[in-house]
Amino acid sequence: MENFVIPDFEPHPLLRSGHAQTIAASVLPGKKYTYNAIQHYVSVSQGDQVVLHDDRPDDWKWGDQVVLLLHGLAGCHQSNYLTRTSAKLKDRNIRSFRMDFRGCGAGKGLSRNPYHAGRTEDIIDCLHKIQTFCPESPITLVGFSLSGNMVLNLLSRQKEELPETLNRAMVVNPSIDLSACVKELSRPIQRIYDKHFVKLLMKQAKQDWAAIHENPEYNQIPKPATMNQFDDLFTAPVCGFGTAENYYHSCSSAPHIQDIEIPTLIITAKDDPLVPVNLFEKLDLPDYVRLHIVDGGGHLGYISTGYNDEDRRWMDWRVIEWVTHELKGTNGINLSSPVRSNILKAM
Repeated sequence: MENFVIPDFEPHPLLRSGHAQTIAASVLPGKKYTYNAIQHYVSVSQGDQVVLHDDRPDDWKWGDQVVLLLHGLAGCHQSNYLTRTSAKLKDRNIRSFRMDFRGCGAGKGLSRNPYHAGRTEDIIDCLHKIQTFCPESPITLVGFSLSGNMVLNLLSRQKEELPETLNRAMVVNPSIDLSACVKELSRPIQRIYDKHFVKLLMKQAKQDWAAIHENPEYNQIPKPATMNQFDDLFTAPVCGFGTAENYYHSCSSAPHIQDIEIPTLIITAKDDPLVPVNLFEKLDLPDYVRLHIVDGGGHLGYISTGYNDEDRRWMDWRVIEWVTHELKGTNGINLSSPVRSNILKAM
C-alpha cells in the first residue's frame, strides 16, 4: 500500500475548525442525486431484514468491481456521504450497494430488534448476498463513523466468515473506542452532538424497537439526556449487553485492529469532535493497515478548497481512489484479485 498516495487536505477557508467542518457537511449536503437503485431485502438473524440499495451502472459487467457502503449512527442509505459516493462510483462504472441497518431508511418496519455497534453479522450476511449477485467481482467494504468501527471488528474478529472476494476495506472517522467517544460527547462544547444523537435514537426507539414496545418496563424509563444514558437504559439491556460499559467494551475495535489481514485504509482527523485522535496515535497496526491522520476535516466533513479534486468533497475522492487503486504487495503481487486470501496467506 506504500504506492497509494493521499493528497493533502486543504480546508475551505470558511471552515477551518473541526466543528465547522462537521456541521457544514451535515447541513450542506451538496448536489442532489436521483434515486435509481434497486432494493434487495436480506434476511438476518432473529427473523429480521435489512435492505441493500443496488446502484448498478448501465455498462457494468460480470466480474467488475463492487463496493458495499455503510452509514454511520442514525444514518441510512440517504445519508449525503453515501449518495454522493455511490453516484461518483457509478460514474466510474463501479457498482455499489448502500446498506440500511436494521430499522434504518427503507428498513423501517422490517426488524423487531435494533442495530448496534456489534451487529457485524448483518454486514457479513450482506457481503455474502452481494457475492451471490456478483460471484466473480472483487468487493471493497467502506464504513463511516460507527460502521467504520464495525468494519474493523469484522475484519479482525470474524475473518473466517468473510467471503473470498472481499479484497480491501476503508473506514473514515471510525469510533474505535466507544467508551472514549461517548465520554468525549460529555464535554461542554460537544453536548450539541450528544443531544442530537439522543433525539434521533429516541425517536427511532419509540417507533421501531419492538423489544421496547412489548416490555412495560421500558415504557417507565425516564428520557435519557446523554448517549451514555441511552445506551445504559436501552441499547445494552435490549441487545443483551447488560450495561453500557460492557457494550462499549465488547464492541470496540481498537484492541483487535492488529489482527486484520486484508488491505485496509483508515482515515481520520486531528480535529474530529466525536472521535479523539489520540485513540489512533497509540494503535499497534499490522502491515495490512494504513492509518492516515488529516490535520483538519472534522467528523465526516473534509470540505476542501477543491483545488486538487473535481469538487470540494475531499473524502469522497479518497474513497474513489482507494476503490480504483491497484493494490500490490511488496513482492509485486496484485492484491486486487478475488482470490486474495490464498495470496495473502503466501506473503
